[in-house]
Formats: sequence, C-alpha cells, structure tokens
Amino acid sequence: MDFTTGMEALRDTPPERLRAELAVLGAQAAAGGRGAARQAVRPVALDALGEGRAEPLGRLIGVLRAYHRAAVEPYWPHIQASVEADRALRGRALLDGGAEELLASLPPVIRWRAPVLEADYPVDRELHLDGRGLLLQPSFFCRGTPVVYRDPLLPPVLVYPVTHAAAPVFAEPGPWLGRLLGNTRSTVLRVIGDGCTTSELARRAGVSLASASQHACVLREAGLVHTLRHGSSVLHTLTPLGGSLLRGGAPIAVS
Repeated sequence: MDFTTGMEALRDTPPERLRAELAVLGAQAAAGGRGAARQAVRPVALDALGEGRAEPLGRLIGVLRAYHRAAVEPYWPHIQASVEADRALRGRALLDGGAEELLASLPPVIRWRAPVLEADYPVDRELHLDGRGLLLQPSFFCRGTPVVYRDPLLPPVLVYPVTHAAAPVFAEPGPWLGRLLGNTRSTVLRVIGDGCTTSELARRAGVSLASASQHACVLREAGLVHTLRHGSSVLHTLTPLGGSLLRGGAPIAVS
C-alpha cells in the first residue's frame, strides 16, 4: 500500500471505528496525566474527527501529507531498501525451510516455539488465530518490540522491526566512484539483482569469496547494495539506486 492509498483508507474509515480508537486515545491521555489544557481541546478537535466529517478528516490528511513530504520522502530510498532486504531474507527462509524456517528467522524479539509464536511485548497478551492466517509486516519505524492490532477481531497482523543499517550519508561522490567502475563490479551488481549470499555471489560472478565480499562492500558504501546479516551468512540486495543504475538510470516506482 502506498501513501496515497493509505490516506484514502483513512478517509474511508467508518465513524464508529474512529470513535472507538479516539476513545482509547482519550483514556490513555487521561491516565498519562496530560493535563486539563489537552482535555479542553477534545470537544472541538477529536470529537469532530470522530463524527467522520469531511472537513476535520481532510485537515488531518493534509497534515499527514505535509509531514510525509518533509520527514519521510527524503529518506525513502533508504527506508524502502531496509524493508525490501528484510522481505528478501524472510522469503529465502521460507523457500529453504518452509513456515518453520520463516518463523525461526524473525528478529530475536520474536521466538518460534511450536505451536506458539512468542514476542516481547509491553503487556501480557495472547492473540489466538482461530484458523486465520498471520500477516508478517516488517517496519522501518517499529522500534524495540513488535506491534499487533489492539482489536482481536481485526485480521491478525504482526508488525516487527527491521534490522537497521547505518543511515545513508548525503554527500558529494567520494573515492568510491572510481572504484565502482569496471566489468567485474558491474557483473557483481547484476548478480545481486535478485538477492544472494556472498557465497552465491562469488559462484555466480566467477570470483573468489574474498573478492565477492570486497566488491559487495564497495557497492554498499556507494549506496547501491543493502546487506542484512542472518546468523553466519549475509544476504545482499539492491537499493533503489542500485536498481536504477542497472536499468540505465530509469527511476523505480515508489510505493
């Protein structure tokens, strides 16, 4: 779901759902001692929003759009690369060992002890699937502990934190630009296209393991490759910039 689709989903949220969620927010604010001043604005702002009227919802969506443009869009390639790298890692685990391996590959805050999936959580809680599937959603902004919907009647979703690499540095091209050029490194970048481990990279590119690791390191420093460690191995995937370079500079679609 892209940002625009998410905002449309917010606009289409039934008023009864808005009121229920705002009631929870109000209870948490009161318990947290936010003060009388905060409570005083509730009838005008939150209650109008809970009625599902177009004007307050439109203002909220406008504020969210402005925040997204200012705080998220400049870093979107890095955010997207982190999430896509996590998805590639989970997909490989699923292909290698099925659902058991997938669940076992999740971050340390989540532990698969069949038939129960345990997770670090701020409160004691149980979520019974009752035959429903579980959607695993990696999140760049989820920090510390996983998150699930408060309402157990909603479709089960487990939002968990991705592994965070160092944030990108926006600067003028450095010495890595000269090191980037050459047939071997271009081959390495192409081989990484669909995601691969260092061993697979060495075999497919026809280079030694040490050489494959060095090439991947240079490409990572250039912002073209994202590397995610899992156990004793690492998985390399392309960043949006790396994918664009392989396509001759054509930008990728942001969703």
